[in-house]
Amino acid sequence: DPRVVPKARRMYKIAFEEMLEMASLGAKVLQVRSVEVAMVHGVQTYVRPSFDDPENPGQGTLICNEEDIVEAQVVTGIAFSRDEAQITLRGVADKPGVAAAVFMPLAEAGINVDMIVQVVSEEGMTDMTFTVGTADYERAFAIIEKVKDAIGFASITGEKDVAKISAIGIGMRSHAGVAAEAFRALSQKGVNIRAITTSEIKFSVLIDEAYTELAVRTLHSLYGLDAA
Repeated sequence: DPRVVPKARRMYKIAFEEMLEMASLGAKVLQVRSVEVAMVHGVQTYVRPSFDDPENPGQGTLICNEEDIVEAQVVTGIAFSRDEAQITLRGVADKPGVAAAVFMPLAEAGINVDMIVQVVSEEGMTDMTFTVGTADYERAFAIIEKVKDAIGFASITGEKDVAKISAIGIGMRSHAGVAAEAFRALSQKGVNIRAITTSEIKFSVLIDEAYTELAVRTLHSLYGLDAA
């Protein structure tokens, strides 16, 4: 987002998978379903430019198959979402069926859970943290409180002032340590990471919302995405 990263530059080619991840992780360029349809049917999609590039006026971005990209960057783009809320359960019994007892009521209520972190502590107890959309926060919190006896946890806390920062790139498949570099760079900027999720071509971190712009710009520079 050039409004957050002044040094943002145009990408001339992006793989369908990368664009799909970006769209689902907060990038507002294309709607997720439109990318899915184009990818399924193999229809190359050309996105016209949304900001001026004096060196290449009028040129946009081609969304295509991975095979059509000769040199894939390790990281293609950085996306962020402020539509995140965190709920933490402390003192949860570490036994089979607990995760189902937590997340089934949320699923039945139509609430999507995004990031999940479970930390096993001493004496057979665990702490469990997960995120939901901000619009679902109050409802999710109330549902978990109602099933407290079935789950068996000591306390529940929640927070809305969090953001999810994601790095996406098909080049991650063949490069090790990409996420570790980000963790180090963010720590050097004083950004604390609350939760982490990873997949083959992306990773996401949950941070305090106040650090959103700093984190996005830091990762954008780290992976060589800034305009010259």
